Amino acid sequence: MLIIRSAALFAVAALFEIGGAWLVWQGVRENRGWLWAAGGVLALGAYGFVATFQPDAHFGRILAAYGGIFVAGSIAWGAVADGYRPDRWDIAGAVVCLAGMALIMYAPRGE
Repeated sequence: MLIIRSAALFAVAALFEIGGAWLVWQGVRENRGWLWAAGGVLALGAYGFVATFQPDAHFGRILAAYGGIFVAGSIAWGAVADGYRPDRWDIAGAVVCLAGMALIMYAPRGE
């Protein structure tokens, strides 16, 4: 049950962080306006709170593991939101990052 909760929190964190960064990008780089950027800033702030709900107590471990989610999520977001077509190396890299995330977060430990 802890792994399911942790995975769900990582997904929510990715939604807020990647979505927030995308909104800022759209507002500034794509000239959609400052309201888009402001929405992105709010979403990025919400992302900062989500990690605090992870069941593991180690900030460094949580943030390092989240990096794998961020990489894979960013590629997926680009494909869905911007029509980016990841190649096999993008996908292979994302799989490697997710495997690293799983090792960091969920490997059995004697702690």
